[in-house]
Amino acid sequence: MHIPDGFLSPTVSIAGYAATGGLTWYSLRQLKQQANSPEQIPKAALLTAAFFVISLIHVPIPPAASVHLVLNGLLGAILGYYAVPAILIGLFFQAVFFQHGGLSTLGVNSLIQVIPALFAYYLFGLRHYLGRKLPGTEICAFGAGFLGTSLAALLFAGLIVLTIPAELNAQIERLAVFSFLVSHLFLAFIEGGFSVMLISFLERVKPEVLESK
Repeated sequence: MHIPDGFLSPTVSIAGYAATGGLTWYSLRQLKQQANSPEQIPKAALLTAAFFVISLIHVPIPPAASVHLVLNGLLGAILGYYAVPAILIGLFFQAVFFQHGGLSTLGVNSLIQVIPALFAYYLFGLRHYLGRKLPGTEICAFGAGFLGTSLAALLFAGLIVLTIPAELNAQIERLAVFSFLVSHLFLAFIEGGFSVMLISFLERVKPEVLESK
C-alpha cells in the first residue's frame, strides 16, 4: 500500500501533505492533553520500529505474488493518537531506506494508514462496553487488526482508481487493483488474528501497555 513518486499529480500530493499535517497537529494536541503522554513515548518508539521493519516480512497470498504485514490497526489499538506520528515516521524511513512509496507521496501514504489506525483505536476502546459475558478484548482486537488493513486497502484502491494516469491502460490497472483487494482481504484476517494473539498476551502479562490514555 505504498504509492510511489510520480504516480499522483502535484495537487493530490500537496493536498495529502496538508491533510496529514493537520491530522498530525490534532493528534499531538490530543496527546498534550493526556496526563501520562510522556510515559507512552518508549512504547510508541518500540512499535514505530516494528512498523518500520514489518514491511520486510512478505506473505505469499494469491492472486498477488506476496503482501507484507501492515500493523496499522494494531498500532492504533495500542498507541491511540501516538499511532499518527509513529506511522508517519515509519513510512518516511521505509521510503528512504527501502524505496517503499516515495517522499512526494508521503502525505497521501500516511493518510491511507493513519485514518484506519484511528478508527481501530476507537473500535478497540469499545472492549470496555461489551460486558463480561463476551470476550470483549479479543473481539475488539481482531476488529482493530482487520479494520486497519481492510480500510487502508480500500482507501488505497479507491485513490488509485480515481487517479489512474491517462497513459496507462485503465482496464488492466483496475484488474490489478481488484487482485490487490482480494489479497489484502485475506491479509486483514491474518492481521486480525495476530492482533488477538499479541493483545491477549499483553493483557495477561502487562495490561497497562494497553491503556493508551
